[in-house]
Amino acid sequence: LGRIMRPDDANVAGNVHGGTILKMIEEAGAIISTRHCNSQAGEPCVAALARVERTDFLSPVCIGEVANVSAEITYTSRHSVEVQVNVMSENILTGAKKVTNKATLWYVPLSLKNVNKVLEVPPIQYVRKEQEDEGRKRYEEQKLDRLETKQRNGDVIFPVINPEPHTVGYSQSSLIHLVGPSDCTLLGFVHGGVTMKLMDEVAGIVAARHCKTNIVTASVDAINFHEKIKKGSVITISGRMTFTSNKSMEIEVFVDADPFVDESRGRYRAVSAFFTYVSLSKEGKPLPVPQLLTETEEEKRRFEEGKGRYLQTKAKRQAQLQQAAQQ
Repeated sequence: LGRIMRPDDANVAGNVHGGTILKMIEEAGAIISTRHCNSQAGEPCVAALARVERTDFLSPVCIGEVANVSAEITYTSRHSVEVQVNVMSENILTGAKKVTNKATLWYVPLSLKNVNKVLEVPPIQYVRKEQEDEGRKRYEEQKLDRLETKQRNGDVIFPVINPEPHTVGYSQSSLIHLVGPSDCTLLGFVHGGVTMKLMDEVAGIVAARHCKTNIVTASVDAINFHEKIKKGSVITISGRMTFTSNKSMEIEVFVDADPFVDESRGRYRAVSAFFTYVSLSKEGKPLPVPQLLTETEEEKRRFEEGKGRYLQTKAKRQAQLQQAAQQ
């Protein structure tokens, strides 16, 4: 996929919203996985997004640049497909190109006749046996993480009266959206990319309220799609600050669905993720982030958990840099 970035894709500073890129990544993944799952004779299906692994935004994309998205299937289990996606931006005036994103997504094929029926995935041919073994390991890890994440999904964000600046309550935000036909797949449930774009918008509002500066998406931890969201549902996308370092902010975002036209089911948690943002000056250089003021024991607990994720990611990044320097 490829298209030029327009003003409505970006913030006031001209940096393209992370949600716009996430939506393009998901579209590419959905196309290639749906094609693969229908490559053999059998019941027709549509690939539905189940999970997005941690995604780093290596460089901002700007208005006027072309975003080129390429996708490749790297592993298949009996009922899921792993897709690796790369995003490259191109300055069409100078010809300069740069890699801006790398993402890993997992899809499951759902029958066109029965949205609740998961079909089998045609296997792929691996160049080396090690590729299959490595893919199986990634599959087992993400499967376990999805189960652990789903067990944590009971939190609700309540409004705070007259909150102080830089507190959790001061910047927390919610967005309510009625799911229409244009948001949905052929099966009548929401495109994963649409949901991720809305989640990024809410996370961006939280970050902007906290800093009151230009902010951009730096990374997204694993996004878990716990349950499908059907057409006609009312979804509430909620975000709150969980942790701040000197130059970054972690924001927890979750999506709750209310089946507006289906009274047989109550409200449920559909999606959850952590977004990381950075604050930028007018020249595009990192700015210090105001320290998050935690007030309750629960907020302090979430802050320490966020700090743990931050330090783990930092250590992993440093190890990767050292490994690259040695090669």
